[in-house]
Amino acid sequence: QVQLAESGGGSVQAGGSLRLSCAASGRTFSSYAMEWFRQAPGKERDFVAAVSSSGGSTYYADSVKGRFTISRDNAKNTVYLEMNSLKPEDTAVYYCAADRLMVTDPRRMDYWGKGTQVTVSS
Repeated sequence: QVQLAESGGGSVQAGGSLRLSCAASGRTFSSYAMEWFRQAPGKERDFVAAVSSSGGSTYYADSVKGRFTISRDNAKNTVYLEMNSLKPEDTAVYYCAADRLMVTDPRRMDYWGKGTQVTVSS
């Protein structure tokens, strides 16, 4: 069992930066790939970024490539999402998730956090 808790959300102006964190419980954190998803009001939950269990591989949605960076610290059981050059269309609730295969389909995630709100104003 893995429990996930996001933090670091908030309100920022366009062009600004935020760093999200996702703390995981359990001793098996390092065996899971970790993903970030986001969901805007009235929209589906979309893939944002993924990092492999070791941290050696990453993958991004085209909409955030070059602006967002995902990383993890297995010693701290934490995954991060550094978000730069934020745009109003990045406004959403951001969720971290864990799975064994590093996939982008939210239906295939094993565990979810409760989310953290990110609001970007123009």
